[in-house]
Amino acid sequence: MKNTQGYHIFWNPAERKGYSGVVTYTKEKPLQIKTGFGIKRFDSEGRLIMIEFPDFVLFNVYFPNGKKNQDRLDFKLDFYDTFLGFADNLKAEGKNIVVCGDFNTAHKEIDLARPKENEKVSGFLPVERAWIDTFIDHGYVDTFRHFNKEKGQYSWWDIKTRARERNVGWRIDYFYVNKEFLPNVKNAFIIQEVMGSDHCPIGIEIIKN
Repeated sequence: MKNTQGYHIFWNPAERKGYSGVVTYTKEKPLQIKTGFGIKRFDSEGRLIMIEFPDFVLFNVYFPNGKKNQDRLDFKLDFYDTFLGFADNLKAEGKNIVVCGDFNTAHKEIDLARPKENEKVSGFLPVERAWIDTFIDHGYVDTFRHFNKEKGQYSWWDIKTRARERNVGWRIDYFYVNKEFLPNVKNAFIIQEVMGSDHCPIGIEIIKN
């Protein structure tokens, strides 16, 4: 890989090759790392890396997609609930939480180009959006919407329909932090001009204590 000198690199691949997985690069050596929840049905898909730093715990998460069928939607919702409990337990210990990843759900109508047409599509179902409401009610903040209220801000576009050319997209990639840590977040942004994937990069700037 190019330009990885000076980084600590942590992988969590899925057991099924080419299916899913996450990787985290960090210049600062973490206090500890954890891959998965310790629950086989979730961990076999390689969807989570938790890395603890002195000031916060960083979650890199690729949440499941529920479009295939009801079983996968149920799996997604179970994963959501398991993650929330996992994060809440750490927050209850006094740790700050930063969550980065593809949530595979657009939260509000502003977060996708065609909300009415997708009301019955996984990724914008009421039950999925309600879970994000619950996540926020537990004290987590959507950092991008804290700084930016504008429409047309998306992080994913369908390749088959060339939707990116028309900016017919979805904002399904997020950085969330617990509200106590929010004063440490200087900025949150989407870099739509970066090509090479059906997703584009997102980021935040954090002020270190």
